[in-house]
Amino acid sequence: MSKLLEIDGLSVALTIPTGRLHAVRDVSITLERGEALGIVGESGSGKSMSALALMRLLPGRAEATGSLRFDGADLGAVSDEAFSRQYLGHRIAMIFQEPMTSLNPVYTIGRQLSEAAVIFGGKSQREAEARALFLLERVGIPDPVARLSQYPHQLSGGQRQRVMIALALMLEPELLIADEPTTALDVTVQAQILDLLRDLRREMGMAMILITHDLAVVAEQTDRVAVMYGGEMIEEGRAEAVMADPAHPYTRALLGAIPRMDGAPRRLGAIPGTVPSLTSRPKGCVFAPRCDFARPECVEGRPPVRGGADHSRRCVLSDAERPAAMAAAPLRADHVAAAQVEAVIEARDITQVFTSRKGMFGARHTIHAVDGVSLSLMRGETLALVGESGSGKSTLARIMLGLNLPTSGTVTMLGKPVADLAPLERAALVQPVFQDPYSSLNPRRTLAEIIARPLVLRGEDDADACAQKAREAMEMVRLPARLLHSYPSQLSGGQRQRVAIARALVTRPQALVCDEPTSALDVSVQAQVLNLLGDLQAELGLSCLVITHDMAVVHQVADRVAVMLNGQLVEEGSCAQVLGSPSSDYTARLLAAAPQFRPEWQAAPAAEGHV
Repeated sequence: MSKLLEIDGLSVALTIPTGRLHAVRDVSITLERGEALGIVGESGSGKSMSALALMRLLPGRAEATGSLRFDGADLGAVSDEAFSRQYLGHRIAMIFQEPMTSLNPVYTIGRQLSEAAVIFGGKSQREAEARALFLLERVGIPDPVARLSQYPHQLSGGQRQRVMIALALMLEPELLIADEPTTALDVTVQAQILDLLRDLRREMGMAMILITHDLAVVAEQTDRVAVMYGGEMIEEGRAEAVMADPAHPYTRALLGAIPRMDGAPRRLGAIPGTVPSLTSRPKGCVFAPRCDFARPECVEGRPPVRGGADHSRRCVLSDAERPAAMAAAPLRADHVAAAQVEAVIEARDITQVFTSRKGMFGARHTIHAVDGVSLSLMRGETLALVGESGSGKSTLARIMLGLNLPTSGTVTMLGKPVADLAPLERAALVQPVFQDPYSSLNPRRTLAEIIARPLVLRGEDDADACAQKAREAMEMVRLPARLLHSYPSQLSGGQRQRVAIARALVTRPQALVCDEPTSALDVSVQAQVLNLLGDLQAELGLSCLVITHDMAVVHQVADRVAVMLNGQLVEEGSCAQVLGSPSSDYTARLLAAAPQFRPEWQAAPAAEGHV
């Protein structure tokens, strides 16, 4: 099999106000025709920056060095104009992480698909439109003819991602780079898109680089895996070898942080600390400050590369010294104990109807977002609410929080109707934790002000008492007191999520409503947040309603599961019952679509795509 892509010694540095940021250092990658490579690692590890360097899409102040060869040709000797004309889209294409920001909001889908084919592909407008229709149908877009005249905002998230795939394939590239193509998508849509990419790769003989933080997806979809950390490639090899027997402590720690659906829930192996800032070149191993197996020689010089072509790692540990598999620590007994019989929040026969009309004089259209749902959150339990986007989960959660009044039905908190509770009284009983902590935290306030804000709104005017309670809330979520006067922009994603939880806990509520609390977080950060929620529930007796589309997270945290479809509750029961023996075909489909990581990993189906 011939080599398609050869990257040797790629380094990327950016000039920033505080100095020089070494985003990528000495990365080497080889990719054969028809092969799928998965690049994994935490945010800030250099995954996307490496792909952008290959696509010549780096920021203006970035400087890239190293050798890039594609199909034997030296890309470094090709001018930007020639690269755009001969390679970009034609031979190398990229699917970006967020389709809504990658698609032009003022261009129709048809124009965006056909424009590149006409300008750069030499096709006529008719040929380009025929190709666009073929690809829209191939990627599973319903009614593709009508979609050509629509705009991105008129499509769902999964449909926009499919349009991005079709756009990338318009000129039949030999290499497709997919940067987090399924982040925050429903599990069923994620499965459809990944299956589609695998089928297209097999049909077209196309190579693929899949950039993701979801190791279960990598295990199912790729032939080889490269693990990046701190801008460096620290482990690389055949996917079955890396997943079944990781050789680097960092890779082993990542795999230990994955929530799994087999066996009993266990305490996840969260990695302490955060990815380094990369503003200075480390003298030794870049992972040493967070490694449990670090020794003096790790910081004295850069570790050597050990192993062979099928499986190598950059680490001082020999084969005999490699760490054993992490033991799965069980969850605390009081966390998994049976919930009490008292209902903290109880919803009865909830119906929420929305009406809309197309245009000023169009006919009214009625949408039943929630249709006759009854659901109770018991004291001390975690209830998971699952379902695809548009199923009514978030609408029901807002009603249970008392933020929205239902069209019909009743909601009570500790036996009192929500309508009879004053806003401050309701806030003392239940607090939300939103999906995106960065957009829900005021960027102009310090953490101390953000966390204490609910106390101020409640009328507590003793500044010292509020500050003390803010410090106690930070201790509860394991945030150091030195961060009290920091701003949200100075924190990692996991730290911001902890701040959001601390703000929710500062008033000591009876219940939390968490809307996708770990969506789009790194697997290591997700493990920290899930472990934290379990600890807090055990310590404080909290009741938690968790909205998620990740079935492995459901298995990890939930006592009971409720499944919604088209505004209706289609199944409800204990976690073991619903996940182990689902009574609804819809629940069974959700479970079948969920990617699963197993240590006894077998060869990925994607390997069939080799030509």
